[in-house]
Amino acid sequence: MRKTTLGLAAALACLAAHSQGISGDVVKIAVLSDMSSLYADTAGKGSVEAARMAIADFGGTVLGKKIELVSADHQNKADVAATKARQWFDSDGVDMVMNMNNSAVAIAVNGLARERNKMVMNTGAVSTALTNEHCGATLVHYTYDTYAMTNAAVKGVLAQGKKDWFIISVDYAAGKAMAATATEFVEAGGGRITGQVAHPLNASDFSSYVTQAQASKAQVVTLANATNDTVNTIKAAYDFGLTKNQVLVPQLMFINDIHGLGLKYGQGMTFATAFYWDRTPESRAWAKRYFERMKKMPSMVQAGDYSAVMTYLQAVKEAGTDDGPAVAAQLRKMKINDAFSQNGYVREDGRMVHDMYVVQVKKPEESKAPWDYYKVVSTIPGDEAFRPLSKSTCPLVKKS
Repeated sequence: MRKTTLGLAAALACLAAHSQGISGDVVKIAVLSDMSSLYADTAGKGSVEAARMAIADFGGTVLGKKIELVSADHQNKADVAATKARQWFDSDGVDMVMNMNNSAVAIAVNGLARERNKMVMNTGAVSTALTNEHCGATLVHYTYDTYAMTNAAVKGVLAQGKKDWFIISVDYAAGKAMAATATEFVEAGGGRITGQVAHPLNASDFSSYVTQAQASKAQVVTLANATNDTVNTIKAAYDFGLTKNQVLVPQLMFINDIHGLGLKYGQGMTFATAFYWDRTPESRAWAKRYFERMKKMPSMVQAGDYSAVMTYLQAVKEAGTDDGPAVAAQLRKMKINDAFSQNGYVREDGRMVHDMYVVQVKKPEESKAPWDYYKVVSTIPGDEAFRPLSKSTCPLVKKS
């Protein structure tokens, strides 16, 4: 009798989810991104285009209803992002918000979505807090996080016997998270942090930070920042001669950064990435279509955007509704196989687990064409790349 009752309850719950159908007769997806500042090149308009490509590839409709795409610039301000997300959720009928390539922005939007049972696909934010203290049943962290990006970089360099590290970080949520994760891995591997300095977001002059790192005489200087800040730190490091005696290890590097730097500055650097356009036939085919539209190859965020939209729409189709909890539950049953991910899956904490790749930047003479920048050194299985559930602080995770 007990089993029958439970089976009936599950069936009724399933029927209730399907009966909800599509709210407002349209599935509405919103891209909330940096459209005008330092993160715009790795996300921004390229993320909007990647989402648009996914909607077109899905057929433009789901369950017989139109799919709409809207977008806005969060200006790297959590209050601006929260105001826009609140309007989208409460007035405009938005079903899923994505990208949010700023961790403070993502944390703010996560809170609103959690209260409203709305879907969020964080494809651009990097903080592991999104699947720990800021997790939620309808919140998915898709492309990467500080744990996975730092894991490969630190372990690889420690294996070379370089134990003394100095950290240059950006002074906001993502930078603090990357610096903390780097410290964790370095100390766990028998190394030590000899010093740390933080710079403001989108800093104009990195000379003082680089000279402090140089004065530390640490064997390794790791960069806990991103995009323009990373590029400008690397250029300053070269100008001051830091790289003659110290190893430079970026924790978050995009192919757009290498394109901007040039192989002269980038050659030989080793780091982790969630996507490289020239890795598989599927990634090449999709990236070339993207290139035709944007005249540049996609970053890992933009590839993640495409994959996230396709996965979300498939979950809506299979759930028979755009209701947030029902779609989130369906997502956790799916395997994700596309140009971005092979055998990816969403865990109970919302982490989308997939393989990560350690790459090395080619020398100028090794590159055969523009955007031919990486050699894939190794593949890190997803279950090894991301923080294990045993270390999770997300309340959704069942502890044995």
